[in-house]
Amino acid sequence: MHIAIDARIINSSTGRYIERMLYYLQQIDTRNEYTVLLRKKDLSYWQPTASNFKVKVAEFDNYSFGEQIGFKKLLDSLKPDLVHFCMPQQPVLYDGRAVTTIADLTLLKTYNSDKNWFVYHFKQFVGRFVFKRVARKSALVLTISDYVKQDVVRFAGISPDKVRTTLLAAEIPDSGELKEYPLPFTDFIMYVGQQPDYKNIRRLAKAHQKLLESHPNLGLVLTGRKADDTKANEAYFKKMGYTNILFTDFIPDEQLNWLLKHTKAYVFPSLMEGFGLPGLEAMAVGAPVASSNTTSLPEIYGDAAEYFDPLNVEDMAKAIERVINDEDLRQKLIKRGHEQVNKYSWRRMAEQTHQAYMDALK
Repeated sequence: MHIAIDARIINSSTGRYIERMLYYLQQIDTRNEYTVLLRKKDLSYWQPTASNFKVKVAEFDNYSFGEQIGFKKLLDSLKPDLVHFCMPQQPVLYDGRAVTTIADLTLLKTYNSDKNWFVYHFKQFVGRFVFKRVARKSALVLTISDYVKQDVVRFAGISPDKVRTTLLAAEIPDSGELKEYPLPFTDFIMYVGQQPDYKNIRRLAKAHQKLLESHPNLGLVLTGRKADDTKANEAYFKKMGYTNILFTDFIPDEQLNWLLKHTKAYVFPSLMEGFGLPGLEAMAVGAPVASSNTTSLPEIYGDAAEYFDPLNVEDMAKAIERVINDEDLRQKLIKRGHEQVNKYSWRRMAEQTHQAYMDALK
């Protein structure tokens, strides 16, 4: 059989899922033929290691006319027996057999204030139609948590039997040499990632400022590439007169892991997550995690996090303070975090995905 995989977002913030899936699929399936569809800029980022995998350029932007017309034409020319769309964005008129991954419905439920209001809401309008149509026309839908599965079933009005949960994973890093990141404070809490509004970073900063009343030397380290949403938060905190907050911009893994090893708490205040991989990755390195208690996060983190209401700054600050002050709790969270990480497997995710391909091809 010939299977095409739409991997156009492999080098994005959510591309880890695709990269790990492809890595293990090459070990799992040596019989079927695969065509991996990439953007031109990513040809040097990912190359196949198995002879039955090949790469083809698919230079089409999400939510574009090119995606609807040109991408459909490319897929028709390939004549695959099955296409795995790793995101809902796809040619809605493509009528070949397909499996679609829907990681979450965040696009349909949130608004990012750093974006153009009209453009963002137009994407939401188009997205509602596209998400619902592809969920209904796909042979199977893959989700990354049971929370998302239930969300998709409700939204699209499809049978739960049509949706498979393929959980993500976090790999415990090799014990390489760590590199200290210079900080203007000794004790700190931290967050890693981009900062659109639904990530709830402004409430985290407000909770941190409250914690300064009892922990005057406590820092808040915000790590991640300084995109527009991050720059907007940085300007806002400066305007508000917030102190002891450090934006690192992008840093290499050896410094990031050093921060995670030394943080008093990794805080994940998000209002909406399909899986919550950053918190699990923090657990893998050995950071105690304080987390929002919403959407998929309690499902994924289990008893390995100290939870709080993400809309309640006071509750957030109290949960963080418990992790900071209670050494027994910190050690329990670190131990449970390692145990929680070991419950997940990228290879198992790839095996479940491969089984979905085989079932869809029947």
